[in-house]
Amino acid sequence: MVQDTLPTVVLVHGAFEDGTAWSGVISRLQGAGYRVMAPAVPLRGIGSDVAYLENVLSTVQGPMVLAGHSYGGVLISELAARNRRVAALVYAAAFIPEKGENIDGLNSQFPGSLIGPDTTYTVNYAGGSDLYVRPEAYRQLYAGDRQASDAAVAAAAQRPLDTSALTERTTAQAPSNIPKFAMVATRDKAVAPAAQQFQAERAGAQISHVCSAHDMPVSHPGVVAGVIEKAALTTALVSPSQ
Repeated sequence: MVQDTLPTVVLVHGAFEDGTAWSGVISRLQGAGYRVMAPAVPLRGIGSDVAYLENVLSTVQGPMVLAGHSYGGVLISELAARNRRVAALVYAAAFIPEKGENIDGLNSQFPGSLIGPDTTYTVNYAGGSDLYVRPEAYRQLYAGDRQASDAAVAAAAQRPLDTSALTERTTAQAPSNIPKFAMVATRDKAVAPAAQQFQAERAGAQISHVCSAHDMPVSHPGVVAGVIEKAALTTALVSPSQ
């Protein structure tokens, strides 16, 4: 039974995946009584994706905990700056940008990411260019904790990110008074662990380290759900931003 006193948890996926990446996390949170949403992110660019997700959040009543994986961290940071009902933020192997930064700049600041022409390719379309992970590189780059067969299935079904999202600059950052929790994936080959650590420290987040590849919500759902529940407990102690 859903507990009316609990916040709604909104899970925001990143590039090369969809909402099913959160399946293990969702089942655990639902079992604990949380209302959970894992919307489909268009992956068309930061401004476009934030605008879409703002409309999704408008359908939610009461306080919310937002959790973002990878690129999803950029989106929840901007959403928190725009919505006063966001009471806590959780970052899982995610970017935590400040205003005016972009993904390429953050990920190139520290060594460790294998994202590049050897592991990715692009497909042009009428409105832009989509970035995909090469199937043969998907497990190494993204899903190192999965069986090869499982990683191959995920690679075949991946959802691309418009390349404009990599250089688009953020227009806001998460307010300083919102509690933040960051899980650094220490075996990440997509977002450098040092970059995750730097951004988490700068944001004043409570930091935990997970021996995980980049796909943390898939490979360590119990750990991720546990941190989200910890974040949810703070919502009764603080007032949402703005």
